[in-house]
Amino acid sequence: MTRNEAIELLSSKGSRLEVAIKAINGVKYQVYHGEIKTLRDLYEVNAEDDETTLLVYENNRFSFRGTYLKSVNLAWRLKEEFGIQKGDRIAIASRNYPEWCMAYMAITAMNCIAVALNAWWSGEELLYGLQDSGAKLVFADAERIERLRPLISDIDLQLVAIRPAGADPETDIATLFEGDQTTFPPVEIDPEDNATILYTSGSTGKPKGVLSSHRAVLTPVVAWVYTMGIEVFTTLPQTELGPWKQWLFQETDTLPEIDPKCGLTPAPEIPGMLLTFPLFHVSGLIVQFLASVLWLRKLVIMKKWNPEKALELIEREKLTAFDGVPTQSWDLINSPDFEKRDTSTLLNISAGGAKRPVEQAKQIENSFDRSLGAAGYGLTETNGLGTSISGEDYVDRPASIGRPLEPFVEIEIRDHSGNSLLPNNEGEVCIKSCALFAGYWNKPDATADVFRDGWFRTGDLGYLDEEGFVFITGRAKNIVIRGGENIGCDEVEEVLHEHPAIFEAVVFGLPDERLGEILGARVMVAPGQTTDEDELKWYVGTRLAKFKVPAVIWLQTDPLPRIASGKVDTVRLKKEAESLVKSDWCD
Repeated sequence: MTRNEAIELLSSKGSRLEVAIKAINGVKYQVYHGEIKTLRDLYEVNAEDDETTLLVYENNRFSFRGTYLKSVNLAWRLKEEFGIQKGDRIAIASRNYPEWCMAYMAITAMNCIAVALNAWWSGEELLYGLQDSGAKLVFADAERIERLRPLISDIDLQLVAIRPAGADPETDIATLFEGDQTTFPPVEIDPEDNATILYTSGSTGKPKGVLSSHRAVLTPVVAWVYTMGIEVFTTLPQTELGPWKQWLFQETDTLPEIDPKCGLTPAPEIPGMLLTFPLFHVSGLIVQFLASVLWLRKLVIMKKWNPEKALELIEREKLTAFDGVPTQSWDLINSPDFEKRDTSTLLNISAGGAKRPVEQAKQIENSFDRSLGAAGYGLTETNGLGTSISGEDYVDRPASIGRPLEPFVEIEIRDHSGNSLLPNNEGEVCIKSCALFAGYWNKPDATADVFRDGWFRTGDLGYLDEEGFVFITGRAKNIVIRGGENIGCDEVEEVLHEHPAIFEAVVFGLPDERLGEILGARVMVAPGQTTDEDELKWYVGTRLAKFKVPAVIWLQTDPLPRIASGKVDTVRLKKEAESLVKSDWCD
């Protein structure tokens, strides 16, 4: 069966995966037309399963049923004791814990908006997110409480502690899980109602809140079922497709088992994945957590990334999938424990959050017994949904990020005037999908700037080949991706400019073998002032998250070089910095 035939079959009328055309804000999109219409529907799919484990954290294990009931009782307590109502914004500021997941479920099942704050942010950045979103309540762990406590005394904000340290005065979320409720509080939810605000580092100024609906968040979860279906119907011979067609058209509820030699997932082993991304990141929230809720997949949570601990958990929990930023898969195969641990259960080694180097893709292909590398492309504004590539396609085209995830995603390469370009012509990558965000919170001008006739302008540069595979060649926006985290260069430049000894500054990305990119900066010291690299790094670190602190800062007393328009010659400075860094490596 061809790829187009498989897509047509999967999305046809009467299929479990039926697709329909729907107008959203005047733009027609292809949407999933099945029974799961809201996040609350998603949580109820496997809510009766008390045998299968959903969340694992250290010595804690929570079944699908157990996780569901905790979130149900939390929702009722929020409603009755905290006065939380439909549409309220409720923030989560915490590292990855099972309680993060339960809080998110409770918030969105009440038709409130979950505001996922970057746990790496400084106290001032967290305060900005709380004030910008207008959060009524925040769930925060001990580290975030310590950062926030001195700053929120004048804010009308309720605080609930996640795993508090010592005798913190705040309400402990653990006490709010208690109760005998078995269903969420009654509330109407429309698929177009808003569900989440995730913050992304934009190319200018402060981080922007990315507002998304229930439909937008759910679509990627369902879309990956289509991806598996396309792989099944285009790979297996016609003689073996009968049970799959019966399941697809609801003649049976039993999903057929897949031969692992096909390289397809789910595996005969119980599906399991390591949570490698932060839950405030679209990949951690949707690709890893919410997809696990639908797929009956065990999700194993680490407190902090450590490749040796990751290998131990892969072996102990018999995990079948690994998905992380390229840095993390690189860490695994270069760990001294790699050969000592059993990774044979892994069927898939995926990368997201940043482009995986071609050489690393080859290393992965040669390092695991039966797993095939994979990669994908998506943004916070697309809820992680964009492209995907795996199997032999990935082996043959390791530089590609894959094809658009049909039937929900369309991709065009456009020029500066918005004209669609022919294959192999570089331009801006533009995406149309019902998974697109609704807009930037309280920023209508920024929203209008990135949308054109329902198409989202990603700011990434690339091209499509004749077979529809996408290749990313660069970025039009002033963004650096360090280990999967987006950093707006302008935001760091603004902080450097606030330093009394700095007259002007420019921030740019530098290549790094492990992290993909690191931050570099070139600054002009103001006449009569003195400072040094260490002092400037400390200064930035007191105002921004540590990952936004430049790894290298070059200081000079002469003005920074400029181009004819009078703008700082960032291209020249970046090339000079790359040469200096390479020289240091060689030495």
